[in-house]
This record gives sequence, C-alpha cells and structure tokens, in this order.
Amino acid sequence: MEPQSSMKKKTIGGLLWSFGDLVGNQGIQFLIQIILARMLLPEHFGLIGMILVFIALSNSLVDSGFTQALIRERNASQTDYSTVFYFNFLIAVLIYWVLYAAAPSIGRFFDEPQLVQLVRVLSIGIMINSFAVIPKAMFAKEVNFKVQAKINLSSSILSGLIAVGLAMAGYGVWSLVLRQLSMNTIQSLLFTLSKKWMPSFVFSVTSFKRLFGFGWKLLVSGLIDTFYTNVYFLIIGKQYSTAQLGYYTNASRFSEIVSQNLAATILRVTYPVLSRIQDDNERLKQSYKNITKLAAFLIFPIMVGMAAVGEPLVLLVFGEKWLPMITYFQLLSIAGMLYPILALDLSIFQVKGRSDLYLLLEIINKTSLTVLLAVAIVLDLGVIGLIVAAILNTYLEFFVNCHFSKKEVAYPAKEKVRDLLPTYLLSLGMGGVVWTLGEMLEMPVFFQLTIQVTAGIVVYVTACWIANVGELKTVYKLIMSIPSLKNR
Repeated sequence: MEPQSSMKKKTIGGLLWSFGDLVGNQGIQFLIQIILARMLLPEHFGLIGMILVFIALSNSLVDSGFTQALIRERNASQTDYSTVFYFNFLIAVLIYWVLYAAAPSIGRFFDEPQLVQLVRVLSIGIMINSFAVIPKAMFAKEVNFKVQAKINLSSSILSGLIAVGLAMAGYGVWSLVLRQLSMNTIQSLLFTLSKKWMPSFVFSVTSFKRLFGFGWKLLVSGLIDTFYTNVYFLIIGKQYSTAQLGYYTNASRFSEIVSQNLAATILRVTYPVLSRIQDDNERLKQSYKNITKLAAFLIFPIMVGMAAVGEPLVLLVFGEKWLPMITYFQLLSIAGMLYPILALDLSIFQVKGRSDLYLLLEIINKTSLTVLLAVAIVLDLGVIGLIVAAILNTYLEFFVNCHFSKKEVAYPAKEKVRDLLPTYLLSLGMGGVVWTLGEMLEMPVFFQLTIQVTAGIVVYVTACWIANVGELKTVYKLIMSIPSLKNR
C-alpha cells in the first residue's frame, strides 16, 4: 500500500491543479459564454439546449462505465486499455449514425426544422471525444491533473476565439456548435499527443467481461443520471418557448460553473486516491468524512452567495435582455448546494466496488424526482415549479444516500448532518446578510456587487472563525502549501 504521506502529497497536488483547472478553464469558458450571450439571442442558446440531452446521453454510452473501471483497476494492462478503446470507438460510430437518422424526428418533436442539421453536425463530437477517453483515464489513474489543466485551458481559449469570431461574422447558433466541435477536437488531439499512447491491435474478451462486469451498472446509472440532469431541457423545450429554454440554459450553465465543476474537481482527485485505500475501512471513512466536510465548507457559501447576488450579477454579466433568467439562476444555485455531497456519496459505492448499490440509488432517487416533476407539470407550475421539484429532491436524495452509505463506511445520516449543519446554517445566515445589503444599496450594479461579495466573504470567514469551524484551518493550510506562497 502506498505510504500515507505520499498519498497526501498527491492528493493535495491533484486538488491544487484541479482547482487551477476549475478556475482557469471554467473562467475562460465563462468569459466566452458572457461574450457570446451578449452577441447572440436567447433563442440560439435554446436551440442548443434542445440537443443537449441527446449529446449527453450519447457521451455516457460511449464511456460505458469503463473509465471508472480502469481507474479502479490496480494493474490495468495495455490489453485492457486497447480493448476499451476499440469498444468505445465502435459505440461512438454507431451512436453517431443513430442520431444522424433520428435528426428529422428530433426536429419534428420540438417543431424546430433547424435542429436536423444542428444534431447531425454537433454529434460528430461524440466520435471525436472517444479518442480522449483512454488518455484521460490514464492521467486520472496517476493523479496527474497538471497536464489535464493545461489541455483544458488551451482548448477553451482556442475554441472560444473561434466561436467569438464566428458570432461576429453573423453565424448565430452555428458559432455555438462549432465552438463545441473545435473544443472536442483540440482536447482529443492534445490528450493523445501528451500521453503518447496508442492502442495495440488486440481485443480481449476476458478484459472486456471483467471491466464491463463492474462498469455496466455504472453505465446504466450514468445514463439515468444524465437523462434526468438534462430532462429539464427536454421538458422546457417541448412545453415552453425557445426563448424560455434559452434563459434556463444559460441560468443552468451559470450556476453549474461552481457546483458541478467543483464537484467534478473533487471527485476526479479523490476517487483514484480513495480507491487505493478501499480495503482500509477506518482510514477510508475518515478520508471520506474530511472530504465531505471540506466540500460543504467551500460549496455551501458560494452557492448561497450566488443566489443572494443573483440580480446584480446577471445584469452585470449578461445585460438587461437576460433579466428573465434571474429567478431561474437563483433557484438553480440553491438546488446545486448539495450536488457535490451527493456526488461524493455515490462515488464511495464505486470505490467499494458496489456498483449494484450505485445503480439502485439512481433508480430510487430518480423515481422520486419523476413523481415531483409530474406533480409540477400536472399543476402547471411552470419552469419555476420544475426547479423547485429539483430542490426538494436533493434533500430526499441526501437522506436516501446516507441510509445506504452508512453500511459501507459507517457514516450515518445523524453524524453527517451534525458535521454539515454548522456550515449550512452559517452559509444561509451569510446569504441573508448579503441579500439584505443588496436591497438597501442603490448604486451601479458593479459597485453593488463588489460590496455584496466583499461583505459575504468577510461575514462567512468571521462567522466560521468565531464558530471554530475546522475546515477554515484546513483551507488555510492547503493554500499555504502552494510552493510560491510557502517560499515567501
């Protein structure tokens, strides 16, 4: 087993590079999104939103759960990697032709003829992405996120410049399509060149059966989760106007910049690290507990704060034509509070090899969401009602996950609530202060936003210091471990 000091060093290094990737890559993508939102119409983003569920489901099918299986595999061989590569590429090609043939039906479903060509072009990225699956898995297995951060940043900048140039030239929605395709191409090319890996001319049925035996349940779970993550685009695109879907699409992406991307950052570092100590139950529980508390300490105040400053933030970033997205953005920010915690809960089942429980939980949690969505649709509660259904379901999901995870890591709901409640309450209190301050201020939105954000940071850090929240010290030590700061 790897020494604890070495594993800790890799974890910290991975977190720092992953956080750098989050700030740099997502910051660039966010900046490009702002520029494009000011140049294009809500309807353009709505058209892309209608296609997202099909593209997202296709990418999940291509992965087939093999990435997590390879990362968890302690001694993955060249044969294993080659087998997965050929299978992924074959599935990607098949899916592309299915979507190509289904494009007219998708256009008729949404009553948008433009979707036919948009689907056929955008889905090319599915095949392109399949080339990067193995290099990404290798880097993740090595806890090497430095290279990934550089590649993601480079692809975001280059594809963003392409999209802005096309938008300026009047290409409208096609600037969004070609932005995604160029990003897929640049990422796949750079990952392949950086890893210098090529598949061997071998396909092992034995390797396939072993890896798929673990991965198929994750595949089904991933498909269910991906469908429900994107089902809002499907419902809103069918039931409401393209413009409303455009408002929701940007509100969703805006709120997810923090919640889902921070969750992904934490998971892609902690999963390979926790997989190495999967058989040491006491050590696994303590590490899992510490990561959960740290994730909550970071994500709770950010999401609450984003909701509190939603109005000046949207006005400053997107402009007045995007005013209808403010309420969507605020509610989606609240809905995203628990997302990293829920993702961590599910990842522990992967670490313990319980992909059966992972699948069972997806079925249970998505069944409850289906019921809540059905109620919102029948009562005609609109887009806001659909989002409120998602908020309620996150809390139900939290307690369901806790019930099952306590058997694997002995971390029951009562203990987890006790660990997270102080941060949760302090975050809500801080949000209340920030929102009230915004209601009192009458000044240009930039200055209002600056004052609110500064006040929020001061209030939260001070409250955590007074309450003696341990994660405050952890974050301070993590920051001071950065070499450039350490040597000062």
